[in-house]
Amino acid sequence: MPPLLKKKSDASAAPQVPLWHPNFRNYEKLPDIKVVRTAFFVNGAAISVAISLAIYFGFQEWKLHVLRGQIADAGRQIARDKSASDQAIALSKKFQAEEAKIAEVDTFVNSKPIVSGLIFHLGRTLPVNIAVDSLDLRETGLVLRLSVRGTRDAGAGYATAYLEQLKADKLLAERFEQAEMTSIAPNPATGRLAVELSLRLKGAKK
Repeated sequence: MPPLLKKKSDASAAPQVPLWHPNFRNYEKLPDIKVVRTAFFVNGAAISVAISLAIYFGFQEWKLHVLRGQIADAGRQIARDKSASDQAIALSKKFQAEEAKIAEVDTFVNSKPIVSGLIFHLGRTLPVNIAVDSLDLRETGLVLRLSVRGTRDAGAGYATAYLEQLKADKLLAERFEQAEMTSIAPNPATGRLAVELSLRLKGAKK
């Protein structure tokens, strides 16, 4: 007797379908189901950068505004003080000019002996046979024009003795170099000997 046919199992009877299949899903079009979306972080970072830049440029603009204000204030102050400054400069220049004149006069006075004192000293030390015709105080020194009594030889001796006296005079030596006789000649009009002596101031230009 033929064996009984066994009934095939349901599993073997089911159609053979592969366990995998192609994935046709487009992930770019699928919604973002993350708890914190990536776009949120990107937008937050962009906003932070924009705010930081706005604060930075705003602060720089404020600094420029303050600097412009300071420059404008300085310009107004300069314009306000310019008139007084110009007057002060003009007065300073005028003062310097007057000071130079005073210094020049002071130098001139200090470089030359007082005329009255000089005349008194020369008159007090003048020999009896000699008279002073003129006294010429110049920039370079002193010129004495004298009249000497006596004959030509005697008058020449008196003049030479007076010249040596002037050279030895300590008061004159403080201001003048040694005296020199620049001329000696008889004066027919007076019958005396005309003598000229020169005393150069110390430090005077030649």
